[in-house]
Amino acid sequence: MPNSNHRWNQDFPKIGIRPAIDGRRKGIRESLEEQTMNMAKAVAALLSETFKYPNGEPVECVIADTCIGGVAEAAAAANKFSKSGVGVSITVTPCWCYGTETMDMDPSTPKAIWGFNGTERPGAVYLAAVLSGHAQKGIPAFGIYGEDVQDSGTTDIPQDVQEKLIRFSKAGLAAAYMKGKSYLAIGSVSMGIAGSIVNEELFQNYLGMRNEYVDMSELVRRIEEEIFDPEEYQLALNWVKENCSEGPDNNPAAIQTTRERKDQDWETVVKMSLIVRDLMIGNPRLADLEFGEEALGHNAILSGFQGQRHWTDHFPNGDFMEAILNTSFDWNGKRAPYLVATENDSLNGVAMLFGNLLTNTAQIFADVRTYWSPDAVKRVTGHILSGAAKDGILHLINSGPAALDGTGEQSRDGQPAMKPYWEITDEEMNKCLKATSWRPASLEYFRGGGYSSDFLTKGGMPVTMSRINLVKGLGPVLQLAEGYTVDLPEDVHKTLDDRTDPTWPTTWFAPILTGEGSFTDVYSVMDNWGSNHGSISYGHIGADLITLAAILRIPVSMHNVAKEQVFRPRVWSNFGTSDPEGADFRACSSFGPLYK
Repeated sequence: MPNSNHRWNQDFPKIGIRPAIDGRRKGIRESLEEQTMNMAKAVAALLSETFKYPNGEPVECVIADTCIGGVAEAAAAANKFSKSGVGVSITVTPCWCYGTETMDMDPSTPKAIWGFNGTERPGAVYLAAVLSGHAQKGIPAFGIYGEDVQDSGTTDIPQDVQEKLIRFSKAGLAAAYMKGKSYLAIGSVSMGIAGSIVNEELFQNYLGMRNEYVDMSELVRRIEEEIFDPEEYQLALNWVKENCSEGPDNNPAAIQTTRERKDQDWETVVKMSLIVRDLMIGNPRLADLEFGEEALGHNAILSGFQGQRHWTDHFPNGDFMEAILNTSFDWNGKRAPYLVATENDSLNGVAMLFGNLLTNTAQIFADVRTYWSPDAVKRVTGHILSGAAKDGILHLINSGPAALDGTGEQSRDGQPAMKPYWEITDEEMNKCLKATSWRPASLEYFRGGGYSSDFLTKGGMPVTMSRINLVKGLGPVLQLAEGYTVDLPEDVHKTLDDRTDPTWPTTWFAPILTGEGSFTDVYSVMDNWGSNHGSISYGHIGADLITLAAILRIPVSMHNVAKEQVFRPRVWSNFGTSDPEGADFRACSSFGPLYK
C-alpha cells in the first residue's frame, strides 16, 4: 500500500490577502488600519471555511504583515507571499490608496481586488483607479464591488461579494495548482485522434505545466520485471475478485476467450493500474525494491493512455485501468482520483483536469456519441421523451473508461451526486461497485482482450460537459454545456444502448437550452461540439470554468451560462460590452497566454 502522504508531498498554493490602505499618516491611515485589516481577516476566514485542497484539508490564506500603503509595503508583502507559496492574490480596501504603488505586479499570479462600497472613504475610487493601472500595464485583475452601500467599520461580506470572491478564488487556485505539474503521455496518437497530438504550447504557455512522455512498452517492462509493489498487487487482485462483478461476454461464441485467458487478463489490467499510477506520481515502495528511478514518477496530475491500437491489438485494453484510476476509490479505500485521459486525448484531459480542480470530484470521460431527437426516439422505441429530455438527448458513451462515481450512486440531499472522496460513505462506494458490471472487451475492437466497465448513470444530476479544442491560428478554445443527466425507461434505454455497444457505460444528457446560437436546440449543441470527446463534471460549474479560462487567457466559444454569472477581469469590458463573446476572444488574443 503506498504511503498516503506521498501523493501530496508538495505544498499546495495558498491565497494571499493584501490589505491596501491610504498611506497618509497622522490621522488618515491610523483611522483605517483596523477596518482594513479586518476586511483581510474576514476574507481569509470565508475562503478557508469554503475551500478544501485535493487532499481534503482546508485552504490556507496568508495575510500581509501590515497594511499596504505604498511600494515598500507592497514589496514586503510580495516577498512574504513568495516564501509562503502564495499562488493567488486578493487585494482588499475600504478606502483610496495609491494605485500603482500598492498593486500586485506579479504578472502570472491570478489576482482580484475588492473595493469596499462605502460612503465614508472612496474604496470604489481606488478600485477603478487600480484596475485602470492593471489594464494599462497588461496585468488583468478581477474587480469586486458590492451592489449595496455598507456602513463604515462593518466586517460583513455581502452575498454578492462573497460569490465573486469564491468564484475567483476557486478558479485561481485551480490555475495555481496546475503550475509546475506534468501531463504524462503514455504512448502517442490513438487512431488519428487530433487531441492525442500533445501540444506543448498549450501546456507550457497556458497552464504552466511541463510535458512528459513514456512509451507503452514501459508497461510491458514493468509487468515482466515485476516493477510494482507485490503486496499491493495481491491486495488489489483480491479486492477486484471480491468487488468487481464480471458481466456476460457479448462476443460471438467462436471468438470468446477461455476462462484461463480471462483470469490472466484480470491480472494484467490490475498490474497496469498500479504501474500507470506509479508512473504518474511515483511510489516510495519501489525504492525498497531497488527501483529507485521508477520510485520517483513524473510529477503528473494528468496522464493519457494511447491504448488503441498499438497496445490493444495485442494486450488487454486500458479500460479497467482508466476507470479505476479516475474513480474516487480503489483497493486502498477512498482517495482523490488519478486523472487519465482515454486514447491520450490530452485536450479532453485538460477539461477533466479543470473540472476536477474546481470540484475535487471525479470526471466522466465519454464520446459525445449520438443526438437522439424526440422523433427518432419515438420512431425506434415508441417512447415520447418528457421532462428534461423532452427536446432530445445526447448519448454519452465510450469504451469503458468512465469513473465509477458516474453511476450516480452517491447522493446529496437525497439526490444522485458525485462527491469529493472525503464525503463518500462506504455504503455509497459499495453501491457504485455493485452498479458496475465488468464486461469482457469487444474483441472486434480490442483484439488483446481486457474488460470494459458497464453502467447506466442515474438521472437527475446537474452536470457540465466541457471540452478544450485547438484551432490553428487561434489556439485553445473552451466550450461547455450545462444540463442534466436523465433517466429513460429500462426498455427504451436497452433498445437505444444495444444499437451502440451494451458493454460500455452510458450517460443520457439533456443540455439546458437558451433558444439562441449553439443552444437553440439539442441538435445545435451536438452540431457545434468541437470534437468526439467531452468531460462531464458534477454540478453546474460553467461560470467557474469561464472564470478559470479567463485567468488562463483561453476564450470560450460556446456556453449556456447566464450572463449575470459570468465573471472575468474588468479590463475585458474595454474590448466591448455589447458582444461579450467577441470581447473575450479579443482580450485573450491581446494579452496572450498567462505564462507566455
